[in-house]
Formats: sequence, structure tokens, C-alpha cells
Amino acid sequence: MNKYDSEILMGLLRERGFVPTDDLESADIALFNTCSVREHAEARVWGQVGMLKKISSPLDFVQKTHKIKAGRTPRPTKKIVGLVGCMAQAHKEKIFDKLPHVDLVCGPQNIYNIPDYLEDIAKNNKRILAVDEKERPVDRENFSFRDKTKNPTAYVTIMEGCNNFCSYCIVPYVRGREKSRPPEFIIKEIEELLKKGIKEITLLGQNVNSYGKDFKNGYTFINLLEDTDKINELRRLRFITCHPGDAEVKMFKAMSKLPTVCENLHLPIQSGSNRILKAMNRKYTREDYLRKVDVLKKLVPDCSLNTDIIVGFPDETDEDFKQTVDILKQVKFDTAYIFKYSPRPYTQAAKFEDNIPQKIKEERNQELLRLQKEIAFSNNQKLVNKRVGVLAEKVSKKDEDYLIGRTRTDKMIIFKGPLDLIGKIVEVEIKNVSISGLGGEWIGL
Repeated sequence: MNKYDSEILMGLLRERGFVPTDDLESADIALFNTCSVREHAEARVWGQVGMLKKISSPLDFVQKTHKIKAGRTPRPTKKIVGLVGCMAQAHKEKIFDKLPHVDLVCGPQNIYNIPDYLEDIAKNNKRILAVDEKERPVDRENFSFRDKTKNPTAYVTIMEGCNNFCSYCIVPYVRGREKSRPPEFIIKEIEELLKKGIKEITLLGQNVNSYGKDFKNGYTFINLLEDTDKINELRRLRFITCHPGDAEVKMFKAMSKLPTVCENLHLPIQSGSNRILKAMNRKYTREDYLRKVDVLKKLVPDCSLNTDIIVGFPDETDEDFKQTVDILKQVKFDTAYIFKYSPRPYTQAAKFEDNIPQKIKEERNQELLRLQKEIAFSNNQKLVNKRVGVLAEKVSKKDEDYLIGRTRTDKMIIFKGPLDLIGKIVEVEIKNVSISGLGGEWIGL
């Protein structure tokens, strides 16, 4: 979602005549698109934005007189610094005090107004706090922010916000409540992307299973998958993320029968302990989760499974942690994103005592990481000598003779091949494996 919002920002700025630059010192505008899910991510932003103070003085400049082309933002005489996204929404009260050189604080719901805010800042020598919108427009029709790209994959948002209120999660407080985009706008956006050479689409939502619940016509996420699958030229379809409490058998059946839908599912478990799951307000048990995984593997035998896990949640005992270890061993996830718990503002869990010592959190985190590496390597070893379809996405940064792509099961693979294969689905024979990916030999188209 963060990457998708950054794409929108880039496109909106291009429309006003700006071009991207890798030179931070010479840039007229520096926008930080932020995430508040973890404290570590926020700490990095505080540090990186803070360093800009050296090359961006407080907003006290006088505009130079120069002609401005119609529809274009005046070029500022100092660098405009903006903090955008969930972190802006979460910490709106203190950002200007903590970072006096910041000119714009803009929440995720106000993102489409950013060009106007920048123009106002440049013209009128003022700071702007824009965190007032309750929801983002879901029926936008202008897709010009999509620049023509060599990358054959793209994200498409199908809904905004979340209604689950997991006790540790800040998302409902900074992204708002669930709001589904009308399917006709989603389909149109995908069709526009396919015209630009995109081959694979990933549908985005905090909980895609909830898509359509705010419609009155009964249109559901399964209907959207079916309609998207019918679009000509679409080769692959993915979606993230799913709440286990809402993941139903009919979704697994759709994955098994719709040709474009890839055999990969992100299904965050968060903890293997029922006691902790209840404290997290996850609304399912470990038994529920394991039953659904069993059904998924029967209906989609080759499906790879990714998950999220939090260690060190308040009151997590050694026994609670052992149950999470057991979940990893039982399910054998292909990928697990493992995080140490940190309190998030506004959340219910922020009222709990954060009573697990940092040392214990780190030890549990490292134990799970080691176990998951072993599981991932073992899963990947089973693929040696198999031939798989790979969408070639980009050139390897380490060696320009090699390309990087992904299988339908979301396995990254590197193989030697010509540049003109990018954007094509090719056959690759897997020759070697590592914890993080695969190495193979290009066989043909």
C-alpha cells in the first residue's frame, strides 16, 4: 500500500511539471511517505527527516518573481519537506514541534490534494497540516499517475481502511473504516495498466475478504476475482492481505478454479496461542486457522503460504511462545514476517503493560527467524530439478546478464537470459536453492 501511494504521489507531481531526482540536495520537494505499523519504521523516519534540517531552513523565504506556466506549481526558493501517510496522521500534534523544518504534514486520506498544498506553501509562505479527511475517494477515474514502466507488475487498491480493530494495530485509526471501491473503477484501472504492458496485478486491501461488505447489491470479493479473471491480456492475479477469521472455503475454491489467480496466500496468524490471539482481538483460534490451512492445501495443493507473527506481546509466556513455534512447525510457511511487539498509539494494546523485556523479545524473535529459515530452505529444496513458469520482472543488480522473476507461488528466482524476456512468462528449470530464493536455467518461452 505504501508503494502504491508513492506511485500516486509521483504521478500527481509529474502532472504539475515536476520530475523525480536522486539528488536530495538539489530537489525542490522531498516527501516522506510513511508507515506507522511498527515503531522501528517510525524511528527511521524521524532520523531521516531530521537530517534534512541541514539542507532545508525553516519556512521564512521570500518568493522570487518568475513566470509560471499554467497549471504548474511555482518553483520554491527553498526545499519543501513533507511528511505524508500514516505516521503523519498518527503524530500530527507533534511533528512541527519535533521537526520545525517540515512544511507539510498530510494524512493518507488527503493524498490527492498534495499538489495544491505544495502550491499553497510555495506561494504563500505557510505550513500546512492536512489530516482532516475521513476517507479517500474510491471512485477516482484519472489513472494518469501510472507512468509507463518496464516492470510488468502493478498494485491496484480495491478498498481502504479496516474494521477489525486488532488490539495492537493502528491501521483503523490512521486509514479509517472499510470502504470498497466500485468494481467498475477497479476493472477500468486494471485494463489501463494492461494497455501499458502490465502482466500481473496484485489487489490491495487491509482485509480483502471484507471487500463489498459495504455494498448493498451483494457484490463480494469472490465476484471481483471472477470478473478480474475474465479480463483479456491479464496473465496473473494476486491479492493481499486476508484476515484468517474471514477467509472462507469459497475463496479457496475460487483460487483453485480461476486460471489467473496465483497459488499463493498471505494469511497472518500473528500468534499460535489462543490466549494471546484473544488478547489481540483476532477473532479466531489456532484450531480455526489450522482447519482452514488444511482445506486450502486440499483445494490448492501447490499453494505457498505466507504469514505474519508478533513476538513479545504483553503477557506472552514461554508456553504461549512454544505454541507459536509449534504453528510454524506444523504449517511450514514459505515466508514468515516476524516482528517484535511495540505499542502503537491509539490502540487498545497500548493501554496494556508492555511487560516482556526487550531481551526476551529479541531471543524469541531470533529463534523464530532461525526456525523459519530452516523451513524455507527445506521447502525450496523440494523444487530442485522442477520446471516452473516465471514472469521475468527485472535485471539483477549484481549481474546484468541475469534476470529476476517470480513463480506463481511467489518464489523469487534468478536465471541467465536476454533483456527482451522482461515482461514475458518463461520456463525455468530450478537448479539450486537458498533460504531467500531460487536459481535456475532458462529453458524457453
